[in-house]
Amino acid sequence: MPLFDTHCHIHEAVRKTTPVHDKWHSNGKVDVEAILTEAKAADVRYLNCVGTTLADSRLAVEFVQNRVDMWASIGIHPHEAHDHLASEVQQQFAELANAKKVVAIGECGLDYFYGHSSKAEQLQLLEFQLELAQKHHLPVVFHVREAFKDFWRVFERFSGVRGVLHSYTDNQANLERALSHGLFIGVNGICTFAKDPAQIAMYKAIPLQKLLLETDAPFLTPAPYRGTICMPKHVAVTAEFAANLRGETFKQIIAATTTNAFQLFGIN
Repeated sequence: MPLFDTHCHIHEAVRKTTPVHDKWHSNGKVDVEAILTEAKAADVRYLNCVGTTLADSRLAVEFVQNRVDMWASIGIHPHEAHDHLASEVQQQFAELANAKKVVAIGECGLDYFYGHSSKAEQLQLLEFQLELAQKHHLPVVFHVREAFKDFWRVFERFSGVRGVLHSYTDNQANLERALSHGLFIGVNGICTFAKDPAQIAMYKAIPLQKLLLETDAPFLTPAPYRGTICMPKHVAVTAEFAANLRGETFKQIIAATTTNAFQLFGIN
């Protein structure tokens, strides 16, 4: 069974829509088709392209329409909440949920590590996107950083919402709380260079049936490729590392995580 990169931003390599993703273009023009060819050569066949703004989500939807085994998630990142408060902007975003090949809402959530948007703005946009997910019966891709107390307070008011904690690096207690709600746990290249014993133990404790693999490309490149742009093909590196760390076979990791992704995103 091929690998599934459940969280990447490769659509941003086509054209810049947000300054934060200029990393794709740091070395000039990007050959997107070559990146996809390399991914397939590494047996990474399935990709979920994740939006972070209205414009970026539109691009993600556009990017996957005529590509096989690729889907889109539409989201407003907590950093971008300040620029998405207007009702007309939110209405345009909500309309994207009806687009073909949209399999999730997000990435959305709370990030109190940076102050790009206020807490009040982030909370407002999180609730808006959770309401949208409920309306369309879509799972949610969550970004939560140093904000779990407020996140649980909001999340637990929205019954039936399912999803994944993207790029999870938090503690065992929040892991157990997430699992009690049926959430999946997204793991990327960070696990390959984590040093904290508690964090390493947490990665080992994620049940295989709740584990998802991702790259967050172009960010979070796994070891030993640190210092280069992260690509979807690198999910294979993370898969191999995770298998060795957890005492599972590479094939077990691939089969479980790809099956989990199809289950979460409702892909037949």
